[in-house]
Amino acid sequence: MVMSNYSEFLQGDKVRAKTPPGINQAIDIETAAIVRFYAGKTDYEISKKIEELDNEWDIGRIVEVRAATVSLIGVILGLTKSKKWLILPTIASTFLLQYAIQGWCPPISLLRRFGFRTSQEINLERYALKTLRGDFDEILSKEHGHEHKHEHEHKHEHEHRHHGHQGHHGHEHGV
Repeated sequence: MVMSNYSEFLQGDKVRAKTPPGINQAIDIETAAIVRFYAGKTDYEISKKIEELDNEWDIGRIVEVRAATVSLIGVILGLTKSKKWLILPTIASTFLLQYAIQGWCPPISLLRRFGFRTSQEINLERYALKTLRGDFDEILSKEHGHEHKHEHEHKHEHEHRHHGHQGHHGHEHGV
């Protein structure tokens, strides 16, 4: 099954909601290409890629680190050079607050154009790769096995009643 629309899996992603569709589509195409590429790879290779994803910084973390860095630089320059530099932590804090509330701030557009992904986008790729690796096969086989076992028991019970009923009639006819 090839998915071309991830919207149902990425609902509630505020960054995606405020990102132009073309940028989201480019990120989705790249993710789909990576998953297709790993479909023919070994479990070891897939596991290495999943480790990379575990270490990938999502856009929220990048926004937080950049805001903290700009703030620290602004405070240091404001204390050592000129108070005018205190505008930097003010701007960074404003952007960080806007990001926390709205899921968007002006630097997000630039970061998205460079392909930085949200945690939900990273998780989508991670779970697709885990599915390829077979991480969920046991769960599916248990569910299928349970249904199969239930169907088998029901069929056996039906046969037992059917044979018991014939035996009863056979006994009556034999007497």
